[in-house]
Amino acid sequence: MRISDIPVPDTTAARGALALATEYQTPALTAHALRSWLWAEAFALVDGVTGVDRELLYVSAVLHDIGTVTEFDNHSLSYEHAGGHVGIALTAGAGWARERRHRVLDVIVRHNWPSVDPSMDAEGHLLETATALDISGSRPGDLPEVFVREVLAAHPRGALAAEFGACVVDQASRKPDTAARRLVDGGVVAKLAANPLELL
Repeated sequence: MRISDIPVPDTTAARGALALATEYQTPALTAHALRSWLWAEAFALVDGVTGVDRELLYVSAVLHDIGTVTEFDNHSLSYEHAGGHVGIALTAGAGWARERRHRVLDVIVRHNWPSVDPSMDAEGHLLETATALDISGSRPGDLPEVFVREVLAAHPRGALAAEFGACVVDQASRKPDTAARRLVDGGVVAKLAANPLELL
């Protein structure tokens, strides 16, 4: 398995998602988004998840944390809901049908669930699994080490642990009824620091 085996969707929505991410997010947060997409695609292969909408998965992965940035932060909505609505707006402009663009919201919101049944939402399951690896260090040995090292070299972790840790603590303090509070209470800051990917 190599990065070159996983093509980036060549679509208006995919290009737009990456443009938004790189314009508004820090390099560390955008690298996290791209790693999450690659981990998701890899877990689809390793776990045999089928019927995946690759464009939907890419757009959702690239935008899944955009609701944390100042320009899209919402005073009352959780950051994953805010980011999901950015995804709806982007894909509406790209001509997606209403039902499909609302799937972006579903997938982004569900990435913060403790788990997602793949039979209910394959893309949500894959993004939750991928972000659990990149943030909390879940299932680090389930992907080929050569692939993991290639992804980390292409999209370095940089200051992700410090940046995302501070971000989610801020979100939890301002919006205590959202998933950010559960993440903080679940020790996400310590998990970020102890993530085995930090050592590769």
